[in-house]
Amino acid sequence: MASAPRSSRARVGAVRTLAPDVLEVDLDMLDPPALAFEAGQWISVPFGPKPVRAYSIASSPRSPARLTLCADVAPGGLGSRWFRGLGPGDEVRFKGPLGGFVLPPDETRAPLFVAEEIGIVPVRALLGELAAGRAATLLYAAPDDRRPYDAELRERARRDGGFAYHPVSGGELTAAVETLAPRAGDRVAYVVGGEATIKRVRALLLAQGLDRKAIRWERFW
Repeated sequence: MASAPRSSRARVGAVRTLAPDVLEVDLDMLDPPALAFEAGQWISVPFGPKPVRAYSIASSPRSPARLTLCADVAPGGLGSRWFRGLGPGDEVRFKGPLGGFVLPPDETRAPLFVAEEIGIVPVRALLGELAAGRAATLLYAAPDDRRPYDAELRERARRDGGFAYHPVSGGELTAAVETLAPRAGDRVAYVVGGEATIKRVRALLLAQGLDRKAIRWERFW
């Protein structure tokens, strides 16, 4: 169960490059020593009195003493420069957890995840909380060389017969939703990415008969 948002401190434990311009950072919690959160939530990092940047938590809430963040630093803005400059031992101050892009514990519908590029981060966390064998589908649109967690997702699909994984290029996402999104059964959709993509995917899912309230989304840009 997530805690109320609070000001927190952590120390960078490790930094990894997952793909060109995609970095992953481990934060070891200092205050509080563990942060209760739900898969799919995010933290907010302040940059001065007003500017803040949001980073989804990629790791499992079952490991609350260490948070893993993953970011696309290609844009080169304020947040990208800060994230790229992080190194082991650096202290990070943030507020969190935040956000309601989560799987309710009583959710029984089969989830369809649609992730665009770095939008895979909260989806990866949500998938980590699904029991093996539970029906779920992921459509993941990103260039082949910029698809973090691809090997992990392929391995899950190989060993878990309930999980269907479809990596596609960005230009193929609309067609993938039209042809690969399951239409039978009781479903719920989780869509993450840019505003234009979210609008297109929502329109397609509504046209397929999915109820508006069964489409949840989180905009990254």
